[in-house]
This record gives sequence, structure tokens and C-alpha cells, in this order.
Amino acid sequence: MKRLALLGVVSFLSGQILPAADTLSPGEVVRIALRDNASIKAARAKWEMMKARVPQAGAWEDLRFGVDSVAGRFVNIPPNSFMDQTVMIEQEVPVSGKNRSGARAATAEAGATFEELRRVELDIVARSLVAYARLANGYAQLDLNGRNQELLSQLVQISRNRYETGAVTQTDVLLAQTEAAKFLETRAQIERDISEAQSALNVLLNRSAQQSLGRPAALVFKGRDLSLEKLQATAMTRRPELQKAQSRIEAEKYRLQLATRQWFPDPTLNVKAQHYNEAAQATSEVDVGISMPLPWLNQKKYASGVMEARKSVESAQREFEAARIETLGMVRDQLKKIETAANQYEIYRDKILPLARQSVEAGRAAYESNTGGFLELNIVRRALQDAESTARNHLTDYEAGLAELDAIVGNSAVLQKEEGSK
Repeated sequence: MKRLALLGVVSFLSGQILPAADTLSPGEVVRIALRDNASIKAARAKWEMMKARVPQAGAWEDLRFGVDSVAGRFVNIPPNSFMDQTVMIEQEVPVSGKNRSGARAATAEAGATFEELRRVELDIVARSLVAYARLANGYAQLDLNGRNQELLSQLVQISRNRYETGAVTQTDVLLAQTEAAKFLETRAQIERDISEAQSALNVLLNRSAQQSLGRPAALVFKGRDLSLEKLQATAMTRRPELQKAQSRIEAEKYRLQLATRQWFPDPTLNVKAQHYNEAAQATSEVDVGISMPLPWLNQKKYASGVMEARKSVESAQREFEAARIETLGMVRDQLKKIETAANQYEIYRDKILPLARQSVEAGRAAYESNTGGFLELNIVRRALQDAESTARNHLTDYEAGLAELDAIVGNSAVLQKEEGSK
């Protein structure tokens, strides 16, 4: 596919010329969106939260400290027959490795949350680029409206001159003036589209909706060699939904490991220091003990936990397979959408627009030489205007499709650079 820069002229918005230096680049849009977008900040905070859970899951149970003292005794016995004060320290020792399994599961969950962050970033980048393309198209349509209005103004003057000489009736003049007035309605619609695109872009950049934005650079058609097989292969390794599903499988496998280890009790070691009432020493006796739960006596409980964990693993695997199949279909459909927009743009650029321009030139020459009527000239002029507008819409759809494809595949070059710097 060939490259073609869209022709641009000075555009007017609300009667004011936009300064040439007041431009907005797609790179700047992406940079600001990644830095300031509130949804990205929220997703990043959630990822940081999940990372903080990893050391918690892998930690030992807290050391326990206890003090016992006799509040009252109602029998007569020698003072040193019993211990009346006891200080105890108790610690559960995770010899079964449950804490390690929990930490690994938490690490996998943090990985899944990171993929959620990547998805939000990819979507925000894609939506920002789409809004940027829509805004650029709005300005291009405004330029087109201005050029056509200028052309029609010339035709109005020609009609008046011919009417004054009696070459045409007043109908041609009135028809030309009516067509010129319609441009005001079209211009108002285009300005509304520009306003909506500006609002959408400002919201994505976490700015006030009415904050001024520079004029985007004109969209330039750049053909890309897109291979379905390569895109699908890239999506298998880069798409956040697939990576998240993989992380969930890992997390569920570690939870299954944790459920299996529930059968192995973790011993609790305790040390007690006791004091007799009339003993001279601060510590009269030190005892060391061990205790542990007996999970084998509650077989139904732990067997059900293992079964639940196994089904969770199976569910995660099924979800991954569903996401994989869905991804392959999404990539194929999006690529077809891009190819269609590119083909339509090239057809208009290479075939329809040249013919439409020739028709207008021929119609204008015929009208000026009194061999053609204004009605025929206006028909071909409208056809040219519609063709130019449609061509720009196809180019916008092409650029938007590319941005959406990167989001689907998870192949944003900007985000890859960001990840590499972390």
C-alpha cells in the first residue's frame, strides 16, 4: 500500500486561525494519558496493593505471648504446692510449607493484577489515539468545508455574472446561494464533532473537558504489512487477558498445593516459665511443649477443600482456553476491519477522487462556456465533496483500527518501552 499525506490548508474554528505552532502529536497524547489518566493510576495502585500481600502470605504466624496468674484459691494447701504465675511464649512452625504455597499464590495473583494494569493502559492508549484521529479528522473535514465553500462562492459569482448578461435565469443564482448557505449547517455539525472529540480526549488525559488542545497533525496513510499468523502468535504471548489467565492457573495450582498441605499439621512450640509463691528464684520451673492439630479426624473438611481447589484449577484452565480462542477470532476480525478501511481509502484516493475532480473541472468548464447547466455542475461538485469526506473517514477508521489492534494484541511499543524501564 502506498503512502499519501492528506492535503491540508489553513482551517478556521469559530472565526479564529489556529497558530501553526499549536500542534498536538500522538506521542504527546499517549505520554500524558499514561502519566495522568485516573483509571491507570487506580489500576497501578491496585497492583501495588497486591504486591504488598506477598510478604504477608509468606510470613510465619505471629509469636504468641501469654501470662497466667491465680486470681483466688479456696482450699488450704502449702504455698509451694502449685504454680500461681506462668509466663508462656508460643510459636507455630510452618514445616508443611503452607506459607510458601500461599506466597506463591499471592505472587501469581499480583501477576494477574499487573496484567489488569496493562489492559487498562492499552485501552487508554487505544482510546486516546482513536480520539486523536477523530479530532484530526474533524479539522480535516473543516478544511474541506472551507475549500468547498470557497469553490461554491466562485460559482455563485459566475452565476450572477451570467444572469446579468442574460445567459441564465435567476434560478441558477438562487440555487447557488442556497447551496452556499447549506455549508453553514455542515460547518456547525463539524464544529460539534470537533468539540466532542476534544472533550473525549481531555477526559482521557484527566483534564477539564473544555480545556484547549492543540491542533492534531494531519493524518498520513502509512501502509503496514500485517500478517494474521504473526499477530495471532504475538497475541498469545502479549495479550493481557491470556497472561492474566495463565497467572490465575498458577495461583490456583498453588492453592491446590496449599489445600493438599492442609493434611500435614504444623506443630506449635511453646515455652513456659513458672514461679512458686514462696520461691526465692524468679523462675521456679521451665517447661517446653509441643501441640498440633489433628486434620485426619476431620477428613470431610479437608477432602472437600482439595476437591474445591482442583475444580478451581480446571476452571482457570477452561477460562484460558476460552480466552485463547476468543483472542484468535478478535485478531482476525480486527485485521479484516483494518484491511477493509485501507482498501476503501486507496480506492477513493486512486480512483474515485481523481475522477470526481475531473468531473468538476469538466462541469465548470461547460458551465462557463454555456454548454452545461448549473444543476449538472452542482451534482458533480457534491459528489466530489462527499468523496473527499468519505476518503478522510476511511483514513480515520484505518488509524483507529490500528490503535485498537495494538490494544487487542497487547503489542503497544510505548508500553513495552515503559515495562522495560521498570
